[in-house]
Amino acid sequence: MGIEKFHYDNKIVKYFSIATVVWGAIGMFVGLLVATQLFMPEANLGMQYTTFGRIRPLHTNAVIFAFVGNAIFAGVYYSLQRLLKARMFNDTLSWINFWGWQLIILSAVITLPMGFTTSKEYAELEWPIDIAITLVWVVFGINMIGTIIKRREKHMYVAIWFYIASFITVAVLHVVNSFEMPVSFMKSYSAFAGVQDALVQWWYGHNAVAFFLTTPYLGLMYYFLPKAANRPIYSYKLSIVHFWALIFLYIWAGPHHLLYTSLPEWAQVLGTAFSVMLIAPSWGGMVNGLLTLRGAWDKVREDAILKFMVVAITAYGMAVFEGPMLSLKNVNAIAHYTDWIVAHVHIGALGWNGFLTFGILYWMIPKMWQTKLFSNKLANAHFWLGTLGIVFYALPMYVAAITQSLMWKEFTAEGILQYPNFLSTTIQIIPMYMLRAFGGLLYLVGVFVMIYNLVKTAKQGSFLANEAAEAQALEKSGTEKKEYWHRVWERKPVFFTILVTVAILLGGVFELIPSFLLKSKDVTTIESVQPYTPLELEGRDIYISEGCVGCHSQMIRPFRSETERYGEYSKAGEYVYDHPFLWGSKRTGPDLHRVGKKYPDSWHFNHMYDPRSMAPGSIMPPYPWLLQETYDVSDIPAKINVMRKLGVPYPEGYENEAVADAKSQADEIVKNLDADGIEAMPEQKIVALIAYLQRLGTDIKTDVTQNK
Repeated sequence: MGIEKFHYDNKIVKYFSIATVVWGAIGMFVGLLVATQLFMPEANLGMQYTTFGRIRPLHTNAVIFAFVGNAIFAGVYYSLQRLLKARMFNDTLSWINFWGWQLIILSAVITLPMGFTTSKEYAELEWPIDIAITLVWVVFGINMIGTIIKRREKHMYVAIWFYIASFITVAVLHVVNSFEMPVSFMKSYSAFAGVQDALVQWWYGHNAVAFFLTTPYLGLMYYFLPKAANRPIYSYKLSIVHFWALIFLYIWAGPHHLLYTSLPEWAQVLGTAFSVMLIAPSWGGMVNGLLTLRGAWDKVREDAILKFMVVAITAYGMAVFEGPMLSLKNVNAIAHYTDWIVAHVHIGALGWNGFLTFGILYWMIPKMWQTKLFSNKLANAHFWLGTLGIVFYALPMYVAAITQSLMWKEFTAEGILQYPNFLSTTIQIIPMYMLRAFGGLLYLVGVFVMIYNLVKTAKQGSFLANEAAEAQALEKSGTEKKEYWHRVWERKPVFFTILVTVAILLGGVFELIPSFLLKSKDVTTIESVQPYTPLELEGRDIYISEGCVGCHSQMIRPFRSETERYGEYSKAGEYVYDHPFLWGSKRTGPDLHRVGKKYPDSWHFNHMYDPRSMAPGSIMPPYPWLLQETYDVSDIPAKINVMRKLGVPYPEGYENEAVADAKSQADEIVKNLDADGIEAMPEQKIVALIAYLQRLGTDIKTDVTQNK
C-alpha cells in the first residue's frame, strides 16, 4: 500500500479553543456573581434577570456545556485526527458542530435569565433547544464515526474508546430525559411525574457528570498526558479494565442522589451498591495516569503543563473516591442538602475539568501556532492561583457543610431542636460563603492570566490551519495476524460501538423499566391527593421560572430532626401529579413541602416583597416584580389540556372552566390580603405563587401515613 498525503484541520480546533476560553471566563464570572449573592443578595442589582435562582443554572450550563463542552470538542477534533491518521470526515459537519453549539449556548444565555426553564438539574433548557442539542450532537457523532471509518490507523487507541462511549451515552441520556410535552414555544411539562421523574432525572444528572464531565476527559487524558510527558501510557491492560468496568458500572449509580427520599428502597440500594463498586475502575484510571509519569517527576516540578495535569488527575481521584463515600446512606444522611455536595462537585469541575483543560490548552496552542509558550512563569503563576482558588473554595464549603449538618440535627437535653429556625444555620456559615467567593475570584484571575499568556503565544507564532501529514493507507481486513482479543475489537469500530451501547443500556433498562412497570406497587395511591387547581398550577410555573428549587427542597426525609422541623415526612403518592418533580438537591433555605397553611397569605406576600421583614438576616433576594407583573390567563386552558394528556385526571372540558376557577381562587386570596391591609390584584403573579405555596403538603393528614 502506498503512502497517502493529507492535512489535519487545525482551524476548527482553533475556534473551539477560543470558544472554550471565552465561555469559560464568562461562566466562571457568573459563578462568582452567584457565590457573592449568597452573602450579599443585593449583588443581583435589583433585577429579576440576575437573581440567584435564575443565573445559577446559567452558571452550571455555561461551565458544563460551554466551557467543558467546547474543550471536549477542541481536544477530540485535535486528537482524533492524529490518532486515526485522517482529517475529520467532513469539514462542513465540523463547522455545523461549532456554530450550532455556540448558538445553543447563546440561547441558554438568553432564555435562562428570562425564566424559561424546565427546572431539571443540568437539563434546564426548554424543548426547542433540546431538539437543537440533539441535532448538533448527531452531527458531531456522524463526523466522529465517519472519521473512524476512513482512518489509516488499524487499531483504535484507548482515547477513542472513551469518545465513542461519551457520544453514545450522552445521546441516550439526553433523549430520554428530554421527553416532555410542549405547552407553548418556550414552555413544556415533563412526560414523567414525581418518583419516576426524579429517577429519570438523576439517572440523567449523574451520568451527565459521568459521560460529559468524566469519560471524554479520560479520553483526553489518555492522549494529551503521554504527549506532554513524552512517555507511553503506563498499562494497556489496565486501560481495558478501566474502560469497560467504568462505562458498565457508572450508568447504575444515579439513584444515590435520592437516598432517604420517596424513591423505592430497591432503587436506592442499587444506586448505593454500584456507586461503591465504581471506586475500583475510577481509581484504575487515576493510577494509569499518574504512573505514566513514573520517573518524570523532575520534569513535573518544572513544567507547568504537567503540573496542571497531575493536579487534575489527583482531583479526579479525590472526587471519584468521595462520590461513592457520599453514596453510603450513613454518610449521605449527613452530607445531602448541605454544601458538602457543592464542594464535591467543584473539586471535580475546578480541579479535574478545569486544570486538565488548562494543561491541554497550554500544550496545544503552541503546537498549532508553531512556537513556544510565551511565558512558563505566567503558566506557573496561573497554576498556583488556580490551586489556591480551589483550596479557598472547597475547604470553607466542607466547614459549612459540617456546621449545617450538626446544627440541623442538634437536639437539647430535653429532646427538642436546638436550632429550630433554619435561618440560624445560614447566618452561621456566611463567613464561609465569603471565603468561597474569594477562592472563586482567585481561580478566575488565574484564567485571565492564562488568556493573556495564550494570546501572547499566538501573536509570536504563525497559525498552521492545515497541517501536512502522511500515512500508509489502511490495509483491507483479513490480512491481520492472530491478535489479543481486545486488539481484534479495536479494529472493528461498528462492533465496538454495539458492545459499548449494550454495556451502557443495561443499567438504564434494569432501573428505569421496573420503576414504570411497578409504578402502582412502588407508589401507594393516596386518594386525598388531588391535581393542582389552575391557579396553583400557574403559581407552580412561576416558582419554577424563578428558580426557587435551587435553594428550597420539597422532600422531607424520615429523620426525627426533619419531621420535628418541617412536619410529616414526604410520601411518594403525594407527587403523582408533579410534572416535573421539585425535590431539590440543596437547602440554602428551608424545605417547603409542608409550608402550606403554615403562614397567612399576607406573610408570603411580605416575604416575597422584602424577605428580611419576615426573616431578619435572610440572604434571599426580594421579588418586587411578582407584585408588578401579571400572569397570562390565556395559557391556562392549554396547560390543563397538556396535563390531562400526561395522565393528570382533569375532567374532559375542564379547560373551559379553568380560567373562571383560577379567578375565583385568586379573588379569595386578594380578599385575605385585603383583610391584612394589603392591596393586590387577582392577576398578579404573587397571588398565583401564594396559591401554590399554600397548597404544598396539605393533601394528607399529618397523623395518617397512608390513605387508600
